Amino acid sequence: MTTIKSTLRRPLAGLASLALIGAVPVAGAIALPAPAFAASGTLDNAVAALRGIETMRADFTQTDRSGQTVRGKMTLKRPGKIRFEYADDVPLLIVSNGKSLTMIDYEVNQVQRWPISNSPLGALLDPNRDVKKYGKLRNTGNPDVLSVEVRDPNKPEYGMITLIFVRNGKAPGGWELTNWVALDAQNNRTTVRLANQRYGVSVSNSTFTYKDPRRASRRPR
Repeated sequence: MTTIKSTLRRPLAGLASLALIGAVPVAGAIALPAPAFAASGTLDNAVAALRGIETMRADFTQTDRSGQTVRGKMTLKRPGKIRFEYADDVPLLIVSNGKSLTMIDYEVNQVQRWPISNSPLGALLDPNRDVKKYGKLRNTGNPDVLSVEVRDPNKPEYGMITLIFVRNGKAPGGWELTNWVALDAQNNRTTVRLANQRYGVSVSNSTFTYKDPRRASRRPR
């Protein structure tokens, strides 16, 4: 578990590491250097699917490049709010309040903060800006799987995120975000898989606050 904790604590790698990939034909699809694919899904479909999520809760599984895995709960609320709460054996919390992304390390009592726009997570939190402007469709070979690669060519230090959607008529926009893969500027790759997605749930704004460990070392519940 030491390796994955170290990965999470690297600024860009840690933020980029909030990327999950599914188990299925997606992995192969991401690796393909194929041209843009617009036979069934389009970039507008991806943007509509993300923008259609007013609130969402999901379980996530995160795997680093060495194969170590951690799990936790993700909560999202428009506009721009997200929370990644890890299981008890990983004393980290990642929260966006709509303006900045904050990583709280309860083991060493540290707080780090970045603008959302400096993180690959900007694609999730502001899809109209990042996905619409910087997204490119990748060939998956499956009309029911949509793969969107998002990177700012003028800012390679921000890394890249590949979002994976699977056609699902019950999901917002008809496409469900199931996985994403993040790659930082040092080519550190982390994959994340979502499960048990619940949409339209009640989420209080207090969910996106945190107890500052520099004042109290105990992790909030």
